[in-house]
Amino acid sequence: MTCRRILLFVLLSATHLAHAAVYQWTDASGQVHFGDRPPAQADSREVPVNTAPVQNDSTARQRHHKMTEFLNQQQQEREARQAQEASARKQAERAEEACQKLRARMKHMESISTFYDLNERGERVFVSEEENQQIRGRFRAKVQKACNQG
Repeated sequence: MTCRRILLFVLLSATHLAHAAVYQWTDASGQVHFGDRPPAQADSREVPVNTAPVQNDSTARQRHHKMTEFLNQQQQEREARQAQEASARKQAERAEEACQKLRARMKHMESISTFYDLNERGERVFVSEEENQQIRGRFRAKVQKACNQG
């Protein structure tokens, strides 16, 4: 039985708070005051307060809906931009790795005195110095193009 009494008290208190009054009074110096309780030393009057419930305000709901859509769109754009940036970083890392391998190969090629081909019997046939320079020049151009060195 006491549980019902407590529940009834809480419900009555909640409705009282929901319909709390606002009081207006003027003090001795002529200044107007407002409060939730009437003052003991001055005459006051209850002021009606008209508040529209937020859930019934269609304009507020529309604004909230538009704001939510905007925030969702911003989030999607941010995620797309981050994915694109991550993809670009990964691609740049792969390109740098390939470039490092090409540079290492070029360094090795520069240490070789002469190049050779294999004939049909698997024997080495050394190329001329002019062909050596052409091979190095073509590979250097390939490295420069791949590594964006001009």
